[in-house]
Amino acid sequence: MTPVEINRGDSPIVLGLPHTGTFVPDDIMADLNPRGRGLDDTDWHIHNLYECVLAGATTVRATFHRYVVDANRDPTGVSLYPGQNTTGLVPLTDFDGHDIWINPPDEAAIEARRKTYHAPYHAALEAELQRVHNIHGIAILYDCHSIRSGIPFLFEGTLSDFNIGTNMGTTCAPQIEAVTQEVCAAAAGYTSVTNGRFKGGWTTRQYGRPTEGLHAIQMELAQSTYLSSEVAPWTYDAAKAKRLRSHLTSILEKLAALAPSLKGTS
Repeated sequence: MTPVEINRGDSPIVLGLPHTGTFVPDDIMADLNPRGRGLDDTDWHIHNLYECVLAGATTVRATFHRYVVDANRDPTGVSLYPGQNTTGLVPLTDFDGHDIWINPPDEAAIEARRKTYHAPYHAALEAELQRVHNIHGIAILYDCHSIRSGIPFLFEGTLSDFNIGTNMGTTCAPQIEAVTQEVCAAAAGYTSVTNGRFKGGWTTRQYGRPTEGLHAIQMELAQSTYLSSEVAPWTYDAAKAKRLRSHLTSILEKLAALAPSLKGTS
């Protein structure tokens, strides 16, 4: 099993897919309790949803599950959202706050997982962003995520359909945020918010370096927008997905068209 799958394109857009993988090695699976083995916190079918949304886009996808190690967390273990409920580099609970381990990993096991899975994923992502930047003089990382729309342990109420994260505007040029907001706001029947509960994970914050021509934006989708229901077996709803994909394609096409005008700006 390779920890990362790469499909190279010639667009200025790189799609990051850190949470769609479901691979768990047998020894780690044996340490998960029945709740953990359900892998409920997967970004279910996001790689299917984004398939072919933009011709020429590069994709970098983690194949391992976030319970092995979370590819969108700081490798030092620093919390993304201090003072709020969240999950760490290797989650000890699921998104509902329930234990997922029979035998939680110790520090040595976590470090081994970081080296085996987390580090190769980010080495690949960094390399693809630099390759794209070398071609275009700019690279835009669009980090693809999804989550259940109702999780009281993490947030109150119902999550918006489109959740745009730019760490309060610091990870990309303002035009990138604005274009994404405009498409989402114009999408009839959907709701959207920018830098609400989800402001961009470690990946967005790590690679969003606008002064270097590297821009990053996170899109956290409510799973109700493309799944039949937000419970197992997490069935992909083709009709919902087709409708949603038209808006995602619009976002990415507009960002690709915008990219040349951002070269040399900061």
